[in-house]
Amino acid sequence: MKNQPIITRRTFLETSGKGAATLAAVVSTAPAILSAKSPNETIGVGCIGLGVRGGTLCHQAAKVEGVKVVALCDVYKPHVEKGLELGGNSDAKTYLDYHDLLADPGVDAVTIATPDHWHSQILIDAAQAGKDIYIEKGWTRTIDEAKAMHAAIKSSGVMMQLGHQSRERTAGVQARELIRAGALGPITLVRTGRFENRPLGQNVWRWYGDYGRYERPDPAQVQRDLDWDRWLGPAPKRPFSMERFWHWRCYWDYGTGVAGDLLSHEVDFAQAMLGYGIPDTCMTVGLNALLHDGREVPDTWNTVYTYEQQACTVTFDCSMNSCARIQPPVFYGKEAVLQFDTIAQSVNTFDVYAERGVKYGAKIEAGEIPSDEPFLKFDPAKTPEQPYHIEDFIQSVRSRQKPKCDEDQAFIEAAIIVMATIAYKENRPVRWDREKQDVVFA
Repeated sequence: MKNQPIITRRTFLETSGKGAATLAAVVSTAPAILSAKSPNETIGVGCIGLGVRGGTLCHQAAKVEGVKVVALCDVYKPHVEKGLELGGNSDAKTYLDYHDLLADPGVDAVTIATPDHWHSQILIDAAQAGKDIYIEKGWTRTIDEAKAMHAAIKSSGVMMQLGHQSRERTAGVQARELIRAGALGPITLVRTGRFENRPLGQNVWRWYGDYGRYERPDPAQVQRDLDWDRWLGPAPKRPFSMERFWHWRCYWDYGTGVAGDLLSHEVDFAQAMLGYGIPDTCMTVGLNALLHDGREVPDTWNTVYTYEQQACTVTFDCSMNSCARIQPPVFYGKEAVLQFDTIAQSVNTFDVYAERGVKYGAKIEAGEIPSDEPFLKFDPAKTPEQPYHIEDFIQSVRSRQKPKCDEDQAFIEAAIIVMATIAYKENRPVRWDREKQDVVFA
């Protein structure tokens, strides 16, 4: 039996047809340094929200050539101090009120990495202020908010990138063309998932200021350094709570739990591969199996989506109590199965396994390709990398061409999140009404 081939440029072209040939040509010339209208023009970035992910975005933006972090906004003083360090500009202006940052003429573009309950209003205000926007997932919490955000982007003409960094992964870009060229045949099932685990007492989402940091800060000092009322904003008014401030993903007032944090990454990746849009139906079940720490959202979550016209089902499974085995994205086709190596945002390579008795059956019987091992493997070392997701955004700011995950893709992501959340809360299936552009009960 012959060894399975590695997918280099040449074998990828031969295997996946003309559509992949076009893609591979594009990948080969992907810019290492982004093109710009004016190479000498510095783009001023303002960072709104500087917690865990916000701090990372601030640092990433500062490293892009031709970008300077010029303004920072957070309602928690230590986060602003962190931004001054990570943004590489000790002279950056600092603001408590994001409206003041949006009014700063030195700010051309913003990153938004606040808790999700702030996403809608800040994005709309930023669009109306003419600022290009990089915003973290999940995009928002309701369909009404998503519609308002989508309309604001369309009417303002600003560039907007949603923070699904899986779309920067070269393995995903190449696999998409392989799939769309028909190498797998009709795809009827996609399996995705996220599995995490921590010792009880150090539960997932219960960290302080960074992943895996469980040393509890002094509540009195936190309260002195925090403008709690500004942090709450549009959320229901409550007395100061350490848990709600640091662990906001655990509460429905501020986000959509598993759906907005983990499901959104994986199912957006399936959307990037398939391009099917908003699913027709959704069912979700979940429960809090072990993490009885006061959280409102479940620690175990299972969602099933169907695309009726495409005859395809996409599943997402999550446990916060087990991670010895992961569930990478797997695309099950009639002719072959494509499996990635890890979770969506980190995919590096993929394998393709042939099905017996169909398209590749004769080659299997002839011993030309294996039946129980991958007959194609993607080699990331032999294909140029794509720009980082935030670099792709900066390229769009300069070129005025849409980024990889624009407002149309963001609306699809929001609908996917909302469908799963409503189905869980109501404990019954939901449908997407394409005429109303809204979630209805099945």
